[in-house]
Amino acid sequence: MEHPNKAFGYAARRETDEKDVAFKVLYCEICHSDLHMVKNEWGVSTYPLVPGHDIAGIVTEVGSKVDKFKIGDRVGVGCLVDSCRTCQNCEESLENYCPRSTLTYGAKHAAEPLLCAGITVYSPLRYFGLHKPGLQYFTLDGIIDTVSANHRIVPLIGVPKSHGKLVMVGAPNKPLELPVFPLLQGRKLVAGCAIGGLKET
Repeated sequence: MEHPNKAFGYAARRETDEKDVAFKVLYCEICHSDLHMVKNEWGVSTYPLVPGHDIAGIVTEVGSKVDKFKIGDRVGVGCLVDSCRTCQNCEESLENYCPRSTLTYGAKHAAEPLLCAGITVYSPLRYFGLHKPGLQYFTLDGIIDTVSANHRIVPLIGVPKSHGKLVMVGAPNKPLELPVFPLLQGRKLVAGCAIGGLKET
């Protein structure tokens, strides 16, 4: 169903460029990180702000240099829209860590991300080797902590077996306490990971 009012001002988008794909949004989901952005809890929000993650829709227009999509295709847009493509991170398919990347939060002319939860968990599973067959999920080789609210991580550090990993992908708005002794007892690793590069998605 079409909205009866045409978009204007901030909601209006520029003309479709030769490398752009325009699409009608059919589905959108809200993630906890959207709540952080709406409340400016990370201190980087720019208003007005349109929250929303995991969007999908149908292509309505394609630029003259687009050859992977056609009008009528079902599509989604990733959290990472663009990068410099020349820095070391980009050359190693880690565009999500490019210092000049364009993400969808607060980015002008960008749509919201696709399957943020999926790539946010998939990327650290692969990078930290937690996706391999034979890993013991009951003795816990690792934990992916997706909690974006403030919480204690000390109890989580004690759960993985020796050499286990606690990977933070949630982004609380306040620092978490991280004592060293639980890490030393079992040679444990606490790390972080943000979405994934274009190759992973």
